[in-house]
Amino acid sequence: MRIGELSRRTGVAVHLLRYYEEQGLLHPQRRPSGYREYVEEDVAVVRRIRSLLAAGLNTSTITTVLPCLRDTGDRLVPTCSDLLADLHRERDRIARIITDLQTSMNTLNDVIAAAPADVTRRMNEAVLINGHL
Repeated sequence: MRIGELSRRTGVAVHLLRYYEEQGLLHPQRRPSGYREYVEEDVAVVRRIRSLLAAGLNTSTITTVLPCLRDTGDRLVPTCSDLLADLHRERDRIARIITDLQTSMNTLNDVIAAAPADVTRRMNEAVLINGHL
């Protein structure tokens, strides 16, 4: 199948599919005309890539872990023993980011709560007039 068909079947934009190829995540064959030719398995590969991106992994990490994952239909299953350590490190990295973001949000909440009543009133009036912050 050509890139447009893969895009339609996966819901992923053509430019992203080309990017995945540049990153070494997809390996289409090339026709003599230069067109990319994808196989049925590439549909599943793109879905795995999208799942891993949604889990917070970047494409360089996905390049490493993708060959060690099997799709059972309802989940991705690691097939390489050393992959688990990589996944634990990624999960810990994401947990640190979440903690940092929570700290930032709490700080902003404290600053917002400290606003004097007249500042809050003027902000609310501006929202009524403009319809947004």
